Amino acid sequence: MQIIHALQEWWHQTTWIEIIGVITGLLCVYLASVNSIWNWPIAIISTALYIYIFGRASLYADMLQYVYLCVTSIYGWWFWSRYPQTEDKAPIASITKKQAVISAIVVIIATPVLGYTLITFAAALHYNPPAYPYIDSFCTSCSLVAQVFLARKVLENWVIWFFVDIIYVVVYYKKHLEATAFMFVVLIVIAAFGYFDCKKQYKKQLA
Repeated sequence: MQIIHALQEWWHQTTWIEIIGVITGLLCVYLASVNSIWNWPIAIISTALYIYIFGRASLYADMLQYVYLCVTSIYGWWFWSRYPQTEDKAPIASITKKQAVISAIVVIIATPVLGYTLITFAAALHYNPPAYPYIDSFCTSCSLVAQVFLARKVLENWVIWFFVDIIYVVVYYKKHLEATAFMFVVLIVIAAFGYFDCKKQYKKQLA
């Protein structure tokens, strides 16, 4: 009975905006893992919804991240659509040493800068204090890198998503965004699937 009561309470606390965001979020990531161009328009819907959701939860770094993700989803849609319809998929690339170094530098610099900025601006504008500002900023920085790699069809984007999604599950659960936390549990599985599927296709390209 306690489990049923807990589920009922969770259902009443979860908004329809979050539920729709979860459904479209899962769908767009699954479509990305199988290299379907339709992941991008659905990603635009999902990211737009989560800009509102994270703003209300005081997860300001995530809110800004989803503004960025919405814009890069538009870019990804354009980049993938450049290929002729006779080609199923844009070619998959592997990360270079230069890309790896630049990405690490971006994350190392962006994390403390973004975290401090969020704290400062929230105080100056009398907003609610940012939740987990430096953890949130680290995950946001990693996600920004991963999204660029996803749009450019770099194989290792799935490794970054897998790592970041594990952290997000904990953060969203603690912020009582249980539906979103559950979505990220599923995204961990999809990220693993996406990596091995894309790696298989990448090896075929090399052959």
